[in-house]
Amino acid sequence: MKLVFPNGEHATVLLGVGVNRIGREAEGVVVIEADGVEARHFEIHVTHSGANLQLPEGGGAVTVNGKPVRELMALRSGDLLGFGPVTARFLVAEGGRTVAGSSPLPPQVVAAAQAMAAEGDIGATRVRVAPPKFVLRGVSGTIFGKLYGVTAAMSIGRSVDCDIAIPVEEISRRHAMVKPNAQGLQVEDLGSANGTYINNKRVQVGQLLPGDELRLDQVRLILVAPGLEIQQVQAKAAAPAETAPQGGAALKLLALAVIVASAAFIGWLLLGR
Repeated sequence: MKLVFPNGEHATVLLGVGVNRIGREAEGVVVIEADGVEARHFEIHVTHSGANLQLPEGGGAVTVNGKPVRELMALRSGDLLGFGPVTARFLVAEGGRTVAGSSPLPPQVVAAAQAMAAEGDIGATRVRVAPPKFVLRGVSGTIFGKLYGVTAAMSIGRSVDCDIAIPVEEISRRHAMVKPNAQGLQVEDLGSANGTYINNKRVQVGQLLPGDELRLDQVRLILVAPGLEIQQVQAKAAAPAETAPQGGAALKLLALAVIVASAAFIGWLLLGR
């Protein structure tokens, strides 16, 4: 996923998983010093399932395809974002090509991007993102179906500064911390008002295993472990092949026992004569 600036206000920017801040603030992924641009104008939250535009407290006005944004909004490839005097286009790359809906980029922008690529410079640092071993999947409310990859210790809460920001009033600004380990995720409550629960049991520190439910007040997530699930499927598939020889050996032993018993019985009949 990336932001392209057709009017040249900024170089093309690759968006990483997590919170991507846009504004005048030096820590942002897009820093633009221009009248009408706030320090933290808006944010794009990227997960492995998509991207959402969010207006932080003190943020500025943003439009998507000419319409004002007033709340959390899912972005689609090709959406045109306007903030202050700046225009940016949100794009998603699929299968080695850029999907831009029905609005192609201006030829001069395409030419500039191709020239930058030829020189090995796309205006952003390439970051290798490792696929997450554990994923939290939302199963309630506004986060239903959303996926949050957990590759390191990550905070969860309604604050935009959290690694997993969930803008729901019932959870605390910094509600809980999750940290991967060999079995799943270690969960720690960060002094939340309404509590942290694993399978409906309130915990201060607890272990979340694949398939377990993590509940932050009424916000519910299920832990998914793609790698472990694949291993379990492979193990189940291999189980019949492993047990087959044992079953075959048992049948052979049974047949041998029947033959021996039959021979003994025939011998007894002959001797009896």
